[in-house]
Amino acid sequence: MKKILLIEDDPKIAEIERDYLEANDFSVTWNTDGKKGLALALEGEYDLILLDVMLPGMDGFQICREIRKEKETPLLMVTARQDEIDILRGLGTGANDYIMKPFNPNELVARVRANIQRYERLMNNAAQKMSVIRSGDLEIYPEAYRVLARGQEINLTHREFDVLCFLAQNPNIVFSREALFEKIWGYDSLGETATVMVHINRIREKIEPDPAHPVYLETVRGAGYRFRR
Repeated sequence: MKKILLIEDDPKIAEIERDYLEANDFSVTWNTDGKKGLALALEGEYDLILLDVMLPGMDGFQICREIRKEKETPLLMVTARQDEIDILRGLGTGANDYIMKPFNPNELVARVRANIQRYERLMNNAAQKMSVIRSGDLEIYPEAYRVLARGQEINLTHREFDVLCFLAQNPNIVFSREALFEKIWGYDSLGETATVMVHINRIREKIEPDPAHPVYLETVRGAGYRFRR
């Protein structure tokens, strides 16, 4: 169940927001004071913060600014102000979205759900980009085009990285020189499959503890090469 922090000092509006959110399977924590609401936002873990602009103790703009110093939690600002400058100010302080009073409660629920889903997609994409392939002391970051061996950054050419990454993403599978040439250079590329051997040797010189006795890029006699994992 997704957790929502609701900071709203008008009981009638807050009750409508809470009731509709809870009816749509959200868990809602409600607070009416700006400073106390900020403390809850910083101390707790929420999937979204629903924040009114006009609050006792501290206004929504200040709260938003303080939250953004520490957290990226999706923040939906609720405002009775319809001036463009106030909307821009809210977005400028870090709000992800805004909705103006009076609002349709179903639209509010839809906005809450959409902002949570958008944030989760962004986090998932970021996590995928930081995915890492590990084997012994070797670390390969496919999306970042980075390779670390024994904690040291390794400088590979673009093609060397492509060869290493392809083999590492298909561990323990033997690929012939012809198959690797086709996968990395493509059918239409001009060149000899011997270039595969040259690239393998260069990669070994850079990543292997002892290139003469490779532990990552193995040669399988008469068959090809494989990444040992």
